[in-house]
Amino acid sequence: MKDRKGANRTLATAGIGLWLLSFACSDSENPPAPPVPDGTRTYAMGFSWFPPRPELSLALEVADLVAEHADAALILVSPPWRALIEGASAEALVRGNELGQADLFRGKGLPIVVSIDPTDGTNRALDAPELRALGRSLTETSIQELYRDYVLAIDRLLHPDVMTIASETNLVRALSPGLYAGVVRAANDAATALRASGSGLNVATTVQVEVAWGRPEGEFIGIAQDRADFPFIHALGLSSYPRLAGFAEPDSIPDDYYLRLVASSPLPLLMIEGGWPSDSASGSSPELQRRYLRRQSVLLDGVRAVGWFQINFTDLDAAHWPPEVGPFTRLGLVDTSLAAKPALADWDQILLRRRTLD
Repeated sequence: MKDRKGANRTLATAGIGLWLLSFACSDSENPPAPPVPDGTRTYAMGFSWFPPRPELSLALEVADLVAEHADAALILVSPPWRALIEGASAEALVRGNELGQADLFRGKGLPIVVSIDPTDGTNRALDAPELRALGRSLTETSIQELYRDYVLAIDRLLHPDVMTIASETNLVRALSPGLYAGVVRAANDAATALRASGSGLNVATTVQVEVAWGRPEGEFIGIAQDRADFPFIHALGLSSYPRLAGFAEPDSIPDDYYLRLVASSPLPLLMIEGGWPSDSASGSSPELQRRYLRRQSVLLDGVRAVGWFQINFTDLDAAHWPPEVGPFTRLGLVDTSLAAKPALADWDQILLRRRTLD
């Protein structure tokens, strides 16, 4: 087991970005990719370092644990809007915060995927909380320019393998068309600036899978509008919380749940955030969470995904987070005391599969 994990870690440090390029060469007229051979996987696996409580020492402890159960790391950030608006240098801010996190994970042999979230991650109808507190909005040209500068700083200093620069775009559009227009302009301007800088960064945006399927009561919508509005992407990030959208059983998730999103125009897929709760208050159980992980691996194998990340490695202590985080507090594979849940063993078994491009 140790040798297999070491081999996967060696492949991971070669770069998710290089791996992604091999998938991006596919063509919509090509036949479907062959099945993933038994005992292998195409996707990197990992988490962020979010701790049960917002404490740096605890986050560092979580980072150590993540490195034992992953071969890549996710850095999820929201721009430090107040400091940017007050005139602080984007590069100075990234050096003082995100760069340390990237160095920490790379020191553990993990390549980096960065997801920059320009809106409110718990309410996509709204601007980021810090912007709202200042009475500002991403719909403003000056705020979009600050976002562009921050994206450029992240690229220059962190050199991630992949970076997402707009999150759950279809959900933002459904809830707030005006804010969505700001997201489109900000992301496209940032992508243009990245190209002009000579960056070789693999850029992505994310969509909310349940929204694309019209869950829980509607019909399939797809993501054609998102593909048209963000034409620069090299890959598509996925956000999926099927239990929260009405799926009672993991096995009831359709076989083409991810494939249908890109069937007419293939694109490399990365699961950027998602999960299944383990608590009875959510109408779930530890066993259902285990079954979800096994089902998820089948779905990701079916699209030969390039990444599988859960934001939460740990459960969250609800007393220390805003109330709107409540539905996401029991998605971790360890509890708030960092004790393993049953699903962690299933995750580790998938992680031990040989990672391959074949």
